[in-house]
Amino acid sequence: MAQVMRDLRLSPDIVLVSSARRTLQTLEALAPFEDGPLVEPMDDLYLAPWPRLLDLLRNVPQTARSVLLIGHNPGLHDFGLALLGAGATGSVEASKLVEGYPTGALAEFSIASPWQGLEPGGGRLVRFLAPRDLPTAEQELPA
Repeated sequence: MAQVMRDLRLSPDIVLVSSARRTLQTLEALAPFEDGPLVEPMDDLYLAPWPRLLDLLRNVPQTARSVLLIGHNPGLHDFGLALLGAGATGSVEASKLVEGYPTGALAEFSIASPWQGLEPGGGRLVRFLAPRDLPTAEQELPA
């Protein structure tokens, strides 16, 4: 996933990461980031329900263009569904998100409002990638 994020030029301004060992290891596997984001380990992210995740993002500084949120299910999955909103489940990407949010998945959303105005249904799903969607090392090798 780290290489895919680099290929897509996904470099967050801020990383909000659960202080749990497993999520910190995920962050380690994704680093280094191109622009050296502000990293905030947070006990509050551990098993946080989706309304708490929404509150945390509403408090992100308005100067932040992008935020990477590394947390836990079921909160992340529920949060993705809440951002998507009930009327936006028709795309292939949205269908994959609705099916589940496996460990190591990446959901990229764009939002039109400032962080403080983020509401359920306020995100547009740009892409949803699960580890099973990524090419394997064998597929990447030249023939």
